[in-house]
Amino acid sequence: MTATAATTPVTGPTRVLRRLARRELHSPRSTAAILLAVLLVLVALWIAVETVLALIGVRPLLVAPGEIPGAAASLPTTQPVILAVAGALVLLLGVVLIGIALGPGRRHRHLLSTGRVLAVVDDEVIASALAQRASTTAATHPDGTSVAVGRRSAAIRITPASGMPVDRSEVDRAVAADLDAFGLQPSLRATTSISSNGKVGQ
Repeated sequence: MTATAATTPVTGPTRVLRRLARRELHSPRSTAAILLAVLLVLVALWIAVETVLALIGVRPLLVAPGEIPGAAASLPTTQPVILAVAGALVLLLGVVLIGIALGPGRRHRHLLSTGRVLAVVDDEVIASALAQRASTTAATHPDGTSVAVGRRSAAIRITPASGMPVDRSEVDRAVAADLDAFGLQPSLRATTSISSNGKVGQ
């Protein structure tokens, strides 16, 4: 498991702090933009190749540029299934692109703001700390505790040793106290589940 934490001194106004926090918590759209650009380049290359092949009288790879309008017009009657599948794929691609454009890209990090220092902590670090607290409170082996941290929630799952009951409310209080002390942004709400099948030999 790899985890990182970064601290950046903030010497400017609150607006600068917010800008730095957003940059650290949100990922850029460069990957999506590159993939879309590559796709458009491939389509442009295909059209260029088909045009050259049509000019020199060679059989097209898929369809000649001049035949595209006619082929598209005949699809509803000759290939309705292909047309429906193609339309669904185009619609799905459009929805994905709109979602990428409108939704903020998120890095698996949370923010700690203390005074004039901006601390960015990986979710894996938070999960490790919560797992240790939950395991200690429940008196279980660390291998029997797992934590999944999302943007607004942390799911804790404990597998106790066979015959050793765990007080879930006590674990919830201990974890909630740690989260309050961390002062994470965005804040996290933890939920704890106890496995009904205990492990032998813990």
